Amino acid sequence: MTAPLPESAPYWWEAARPAPLPELPLPETADVVIVGAGYAGLGAAIPLARAGRSVVVLEARDPGFGASSRNGGITSGNLRPSLDELKARFGETGAIAIEAESKAAREDLWRFIEEEQIDCDFALTGRFSGALTPELYEVKARAAEALAKRLGIESFPVPKDEVRNHIGTDFYCGGEVRMDIGGLHPAKLVAGMIRVALAAGAQIHGQTPVTAMAPQAGGHLVETARGTIRAREVVVCTNGYTDKGDPWLRQRLVAVRSRIIATEPLAPEVMERLFPTRMMMSDARKLSYYYRPSPDFTRVLFGGRDSTLAGEPAGPTRHLARQLAMIFPELDGVRLTHSWQGHVAMNRDMLPRVFDHQGRHYATGFCGSGVVWARWAGQKAALALLGETGGDTSFRFRPPKLVPVLGGKAWFMPGVFAWYGAQDRKMLKGRT
Repeated sequence: MTAPLPESAPYWWEAARPAPLPELPLPETADVVIVGAGYAGLGAAIPLARAGRSVVVLEARDPGFGASSRNGGITSGNLRPSLDELKARFGETGAIAIEAESKAAREDLWRFIEEEQIDCDFALTGRFSGALTPELYEVKARAAEALAKRLGIESFPVPKDEVRNHIGTDFYCGGEVRMDIGGLHPAKLVAGMIRVALAAGAQIHGQTPVTAMAPQAGGHLVETARGTIRAREVVVCTNGYTDKGDPWLRQRLVAVRSRIIATEPLAPEVMERLFPTRMMMSDARKLSYYYRPSPDFTRVLFGGRDSTLAGEPAGPTRHLARQLAMIFPELDGVRLTHSWQGHVAMNRDMLPRVFDHQGRHYATGFCGSGVVWARWAGQKAALALLGETGGDTSFRFRPPKLVPVLGGKAWFMPGVFAWYGAQDRKMLKGRT
């Protein structure tokens, strides 16, 4: 088994490490203050600045430091609730509108990358999602066929005898393919968005944590570690890195660690054997795993949830290495070069959302699919603030419900993950 690794910086940072921006004095006033300089905050800043608003983006660390430069770079736009669950909550019309918007959000990301000329290694590769049991394969097969019929998305089932056409493993009993999902380099994407936002006229201030926010006559008072700004509007886009600067939101999001390991460079023939179609990959276990070839097609990046709450313990890295070897036995004992973690944000409804509270505008709660949803939600919040019709969204919900977190830490998640893991082991044992 691979030994624990000292390298905890994301693999992505080798090509695009988040860097400090020149320190500028904080303005006393702004039309809009945006809290958070990741995909969501920058997605809001760009249309607002282009509309002529004075925009100040505040980031507690260096811009792009959080999940926007740490994620797997898979443009899934997943929705956690199933279509039937959405129908039960929002009715058939509302459910179909929510699902259709996920297609629009993915397509808008492709458009944005192309129009803004962001070099982030985007490729519309498709995604293979593996089924662990014959029963799950039947579920996936029906879902793929229904998706193609409802939304015109190229999606199709993959029976067991065709799995190796898409992935070099005998681990799965079948699966499904969706061709509307691709991969990109997440740190290059956020770096490109920073460039676009600055060119549009937005100010971005790193190392400027927000310490408090309060409504006042004619706007809001935003207190930071470097001074106070009076803003007509505030947009909060902090997601999994929400801190005590917004204690109200911090009690409504569950910050969950997600971890990714990167293998050493592999021989070209090995990569071709493991990823013959170069697709993004996932499976349907309770402890879901996502994985992919690196953009340069030299190594495997493999991710999943991390049940720890702090530090850099070796256990989660070892766990992911075991799961990687379970799918690809020839990678058992492969040397790892990186193992890093980042925070995703869940909420009790398990849906991304745009909402208002105390006059502030929020785009948050992306539930592990922020590559697509974060920029989309930030943009929607900005367009709604501008009064444009493009601000309409099926994801404008009420604020998320309270979650019993302590000091921003989800103390109950190790127990939840242990339960999920037990269910996964039972399922795998039952099929042997």
